[in-house]
Amino acid sequence: MHQRETLKVNGAGHLEIGGCDCTRLAADYGTPLYVFDESYMRNMMRVYKNTIDKNYGGNGLVLYASKAFSCMAVYVIAKQEGIGCDVVSGGELYTALKAGFPADKIYLHGNNKTENELVEAVEAGVGGIIVDSFREADLLDKIARGHNVKQNVLLRINPGVEAHTHAFVQTARTDSKFGFSISDGAAQRITEHVLSLKNLNLQGFHCHIGSQIFESKSFVLAAEKVMDYIAEVKKSLNFTASVLNIGGGFGIHYTDEDPVLTDKDYAGYLDALIEAVKSKASQYGLDLPYLLIEPGRSIVGEAGITLYTVGSVKDIPGIKKYVAIDGGMFENPRYALYQSKYTVVKASDMNAVCTQKVTIAGKCCESGDLIAVDVPLPEVEAGDILAVLSTGAYNYSMASNYNRNFIPQCVLVKDGKADTIIKKQTYEDLVRNDLIPSRLGK
Repeated sequence: MHQRETLKVNGAGHLEIGGCDCTRLAADYGTPLYVFDESYMRNMMRVYKNTIDKNYGGNGLVLYASKAFSCMAVYVIAKQEGIGCDVVSGGELYTALKAGFPADKIYLHGNNKTENELVEAVEAGVGGIIVDSFREADLLDKIARGHNVKQNVLLRINPGVEAHTHAFVQTARTDSKFGFSISDGAAQRITEHVLSLKNLNLQGFHCHIGSQIFESKSFVLAAEKVMDYIAEVKKSLNFTASVLNIGGGFGIHYTDEDPVLTDKDYAGYLDALIEAVKSKASQYGLDLPYLLIEPGRSIVGEAGITLYTVGSVKDIPGIKKYVAIDGGMFENPRYALYQSKYTVVKASDMNAVCTQKVTIAGKCCESGDLIAVDVPLPEVEAGDILAVLSTGAYNYSMASNYNRNFIPQCVLVKDGKADTIIKKQTYEDLVRNDLIPSRLGK
């Protein structure tokens, strides 16, 4: 097991997170259970913020990427740590504002924002909106005019850099639903168009080249290409970009196939990116742009684990052994979607020797409802507590009530204390919005 500061094996041989015994958490709160380490999240926010403060003169802002995990508590933590956030829906925007997050440190993303979402963002006074289509630019200009404001915007552009990630999470290719490609002239056309709109204030550009990236060269190359474009439009359109949002995508450790990154490694990724921006600015005689970055997974991914209770164990001799848990694709759909790999441990006996490879099966009525395949585990039986590691990002966010299962409770742990940050659902929650038309009777 890869152990960073958040995970330990205590004297009883149990997995511990944030000073809390996982078997006790399972007993107190039930399973499945999402558990998040507050100190880990705060530390990662500080790693990025301190790097910008130290090596870029504080001329920038870390934006927590809400899509990784959105709830009011995480926005309060981000606010306390002095960083901003990006949101990709009206729901995420509402949650951040409800938590008291400052609107001027919120940036709204999305390739097909609804008119209502744009109105809500303008009325809230968000710091910026990342424009992703000509239609959106015109619609937003109309909305801003109606509210008598000039809305700050960035344009999402594709620098033509492909990160070496799973095909489903590559987002900067020319063939992408996101952004405007530099290579085919689309970026130039949208830049010229937005500059002509009276109620939009174009501040600069945004790019995001993918997710789960471990090669700093990818970030460096993307930054260089966008800086080249900034120099190009200054010359061709007499427009000076004052803001550069380089996106996120820093990788985390899921299994032993992934590198183990330290705080120094993450700071190094950002340092390399900063040096690329500085070098290009010097080359072209440009002022350094205000720098925005959008880490999400690397802030909450390894901060979170999910606890399960083992149910049935089905051994098919010579073929496979299934270990069934009380969760499944309803609270972790990432294996079903991406064949994502995870590390699984026996939280109730961390000292037991792994003697087998098993498939972790969920309880949903789907053959493809699996959490992990061919993972090493000790012998397990009904009632044992398993932990799936590095589930803090995109697990709760993508959870559903499929098969009318409950989306699990979330607890935040620190210094041996646990607090609920998202309540356990009830059967009443599942039927709360159901209606029976009177013509159906009962």
